[in-house]
Formats: sequence, C-alpha cells, structure tokens
Amino acid sequence: MKQIAVYAAALLIVLSPILLLPGCTKSTDSDDELVGNWSISKDFESDARGEAILFTIGDKAYLGTGVSSTKRYNDLWEYDLYRDFWTKMKDFPGTARNSAVAFAVGSKGYVGTGTDGYAQYNDMYAFDPANNTWDPITAFPGSARYNAVAFTIGNVGYVCSGYDGSDLQDLYSYTPATGQWEQLKSMNRRRSASTAFVLDNKAYIVSGNNNGSALNDLLVYDPATKDWTEKRKLTNVSDETYDDDYTSIVRSNAVSFVMNNKAYLATGVNGSYASTVWEYDATTDLWSRKTDFEAKTREGAVAMTLRNRGFVMTGRNGSEYYYNTFEFHPNDEQNDNDNQ
Repeated sequence: MKQIAVYAAALLIVLSPILLLPGCTKSTDSDDELVGNWSISKDFESDARGEAILFTIGDKAYLGTGVSSTKRYNDLWEYDLYRDFWTKMKDFPGTARNSAVAFAVGSKGYVGTGTDGYAQYNDMYAFDPANNTWDPITAFPGSARYNAVAFTIGNVGYVCSGYDGSDLQDLYSYTPATGQWEQLKSMNRRRSASTAFVLDNKAYIVSGNNNGSALNDLLVYDPATKDWTEKRKLTNVSDETYDDDYTSIVRSNAVSFVMNNKAYLATGVNGSYASTVWEYDATTDLWSRKTDFEAKTREGAVAMTLRNRGFVMTGRNGSEYYYNTFEFHPNDEQNDNDNQ
C-alpha cells in the first residue's frame, strides 16, 4: 500500500558549490556532516502493523487497515496534532486488508484497493470525519490491485500503478464533485510499491519495483498538461558530479513527506532495508542526503505532514511490526538523546 494523502510517501550530504562543477572528484562526506534529526513522537495507540493507509485533512491524520503477524485490520484512527491524541473512529466497511491506497479531497478521505492475502480489491469508500461515516463510491475502474500509490492535486484524487498479478503503469483520476473516474495517460514503465509526493501541483512518483527489480527513475505528472516527464535518474549514471553520491535513493515500499516545499524519502527496501533519508529539491532536480532514519529500519510504514511537520510511523521489518512514530527535523543537528 502506498498512500497519499496522502499520500505519502525522504539525510543531507551538504553539497558545496564546487561539488556541482564538472571535473570535481567524488564526495568523501562522512555521516558526521549530515544534517537533520529524528525525535520520538506520539506512538500510534492501536496494534503495531505494516502496509496501512493514511490520509490527512486539516490538522488531523487518519490511519487504518494494514497487517500484523496475526491479523489484517479494517479499523480507522484519528490523530489530532493539537491535542496530541488518537481517537478510534468508525471501522472501514470493506474487507480487512493491507496495501490499499488513500487520498483526501476537501473534507473527506477516500480508501480502496488492497488485498486480504487472497483476493485483490477495486472497491472504494469515502469517509466523512465530521459525521464519522463511510459511504461506498463508484468502484475504481482499473483492475483490482494492491501496492498502488495515490495522491491529490487540487480537488481531484489520483490512483496509479500497483500489482494485480503483474506490475501496472496506468493512471486514473477521481473527481468527487462529479463522482466520476477518468483514465489518463499511463506512465512510461510498469511498477508497484512506489512512493508519491506532490510539489507545486505536480505529482512525483519515486522508484518502485518492475518485474522484481528496483527502478532508478523519478517521474512527474502534471495535471495541467495531463502528461508525464522523467527527471534525472536516481543513480550515478551521468558524467557530472551531482549524482556521485546517489548510491541509496532507489527503493520500494518507502514513504515520503513534504516540508518547506521540499520532499523527503525514508524507509523502504532495496535488497536490504534502507536507513538513508534523502531530501529532494524540485527547483534544481537534485537530491541531498540527510541524517539516517534513527530507528529500526522498516518497510510498509506510513508518513504524514501536519502543519509543515513531517512524521513517519508503523511499518515492519520481517516478522516484526511497529507502532512507534518519529518526527523529522531537517535542519537540526542530529541528537542521539531524543530518539530512544
């Protein structure tokens, strides 16, 4: 499951100006020079789990569904940033599942797709937090799937890619005002378990799996042109020095969140669990490494941005599942004393 709200779906080797000039030697920056700090935040108050959904509305986040070592879930919980408090909401009315998608448009959240371990789904439901009610909406018109991603731009929600027995590359939009889905231009390659974030009304799709291999690309969808653009590769493939340190961006089943008009990529897996965290600046199309995620590595986590504050929570590492939450402070010095 990948979310938006989400969804959502990244610490910094500080690049000096000379590092961007052709002909420079490769960076030898050490971990001591990385910037950013992770601090413990309010634990999720229900069961530890991975592959949950999360969407945000205003200053509140909504987390639900997912899987643990013993069960799948159809619950929903509300987190109030001001009160620093979790509240149990009405259960999701569909089958308990994991790896679903979620997005929010206006005052409602939308949840659907996913798997119960046997079947895959394309049903969709709208949640109204003001009344604590769920209502079914028109089913997602693509194939039943899991490990898709979702995002919101303006008053429209989007669902793309995923896995239905094969990796997928299609894209659909949902407009709550009309209750209609529309199929849009597919991305260039099939993928599942990607992560997505939105900057300046454009959606960025990061990496993911393609036929068992991790992709090294970053795609941008612009709803104004209804077209996809590929940005610079996520690995060291150029003759320039900007990508010399691009050794650990590529991954799947990761999370991303946005603060101060920059995106952050964290957690996930690519052969092994990823601890590195990366910051993306869309104005330069460059990635900078930040302080590593200062908790147990994991995949299938969720992330959120509330009042320009970024959080990562839940997830799993093998058979171990988590309920803890961490806040990232991208410009602070790393501090070992506030993340234990």
